[in-house]
Amino acid sequence: MFEYEIATARRDDLIREADAFRLVQEAKKARRLFSRSQEPEGSVRGQRGRFTRAA
Repeated sequence: MFEYEIATARRDDLIREADAFRLVQEAKKARRLFSRSQEPEGSVRGQRGRFTRAA
């Protein structure tokens, strides 16, 4: 019975750790997506002229 209680407690700990890890990963992903959406878009015209001349 004692081994069962230890195994149950360990399983609960692992589930909590996995949930916390998943939450951190989702927060990092959301932060990356948010920071990308805040970047101003670059000028397309300047890059296009350079590639046209090279071709």
